[in-house]
Amino acid sequence: MTPSSEPTATVAEATFIATAAGNDDPPPLARGSVNRLLAWVFPANLVLFLLWGSIPGLFLPRQLELLDPDDKVANLGTVTSLGAFGAMIAAPIIGQVSDRTRSRFGRRAPWIVVGALAGTLALIGLAFANSYLAIAIAWPLVQIFYNVAQGPLSTILPDRIPRRRRGAFAAVAGIGGMSGALLGSIVGSMLYDSITVGYLFFAAIALVVLILFVAFNPDHSSVDVQVEPFRAADFLRTFWVDPVEHPDFFWAFIGRLLLFTGYGLITGYQLYLLTDYVHLENPQTVIPVIGVVGLVGIIIGTVISGPLSDKVGRRKPFVFGASLVMGLALVLPWARPTLTSWLIMTGVLALGFGMYGAVDQALMVEVLPSAQSFGKDLGLVNIAAALPQTIAPAIASAVVLMFGYAGLFPLGIALSLLGAFAVWPIKSVR
Repeated sequence: MTPSSEPTATVAEATFIATAAGNDDPPPLARGSVNRLLAWVFPANLVLFLLWGSIPGLFLPRQLELLDPDDKVANLGTVTSLGAFGAMIAAPIIGQVSDRTRSRFGRRAPWIVVGALAGTLALIGLAFANSYLAIAIAWPLVQIFYNVAQGPLSTILPDRIPRRRRGAFAAVAGIGGMSGALLGSIVGSMLYDSITVGYLFFAAIALVVLILFVAFNPDHSSVDVQVEPFRAADFLRTFWVDPVEHPDFFWAFIGRLLLFTGYGLITGYQLYLLTDYVHLENPQTVIPVIGVVGLVGIIIGTVISGPLSDKVGRRKPFVFGASLVMGLALVLPWARPTLTSWLIMTGVLALGFGMYGAVDQALMVEVLPSAQSFGKDLGLVNIAAALPQTIAPAIASAVVLMFGYAGLFPLGIALSLLGAFAVWPIKSVR
């Protein structure tokens, strides 16, 4: 780097933040290459989703079942809803705070580190929680603090990645996240009877990998970037993007919200569905197999869809097709509640979710209104993934109580199909 290149890069970064939107290319990286970021975003997403794949689906249900087996369904619904609500609120707030952060390490890195450290402490607290109240406090804190890291991490896509590489980047990040979720369920099932050890293991690995990600992928300094004066009214608008002024953002948000709600109805209750609907006596013994089947489906869907969407320059057909595939996957276990049906559903559902995850993030980034608010707006986007975690358990609990576990499947199918059709009104992305 020449002595004059850093000031030039800083000016380019400031100009980008002040004038660009989601469909503009960012300035060159401060150091390293897009390929290095591609290599590092995989483990960074993987370790975060190890948590989401193991804790709400296995460790929390097990922990609550040991405390109170009679009320396990209602307690799980309440605790997971509280946690998801915390994550939902935290994501856009930390996004707005990181948008305004000025430091020699850039806008996002300080919060990735803070989130990793605070999340580790909260997860240690959850590991040793021995009452319903302690769990109901600790799990929301885990969700909040790890979202302090995850939100700024997701903003790297519009901050640093050129448009021609965004499909591939989103695919790698998606494979990391979804592989982490499935591997989390596999490792979690192995530690099913040692959940304290599991909590501590996942806390340690997340902390190490996220700090290494920041160290090996430095960002431009944001010290000299101009910041608009703080106004309380702007902060109160954190949770709002005008759907009339930005209709594409609105439709992309609604599509994701519907699809993730349908997906969460099934995956959030997998353990209880396997025991009380499919009637498996020891579900923890087959969850690793289910995880492998899902992992294969996700990798196939993601590897094909992300780069292919870059090549053809289109996002919407992939998102639409993936949503249809996911909806149709739920038909089989609804008709035949057997382990074979569940395995087939898992593979097809994972294929569709891999296709979706590889392209949806790139689509969402390209409808963001302004680089000044990438963090805040992606935080809002994350509400479309977090809100289903809040409402899906409550909806699922009500459906199970009224119609039994079989009632979850037609509702999941309907929501997936509605999510597919929601992407077609988007005009700025093909």
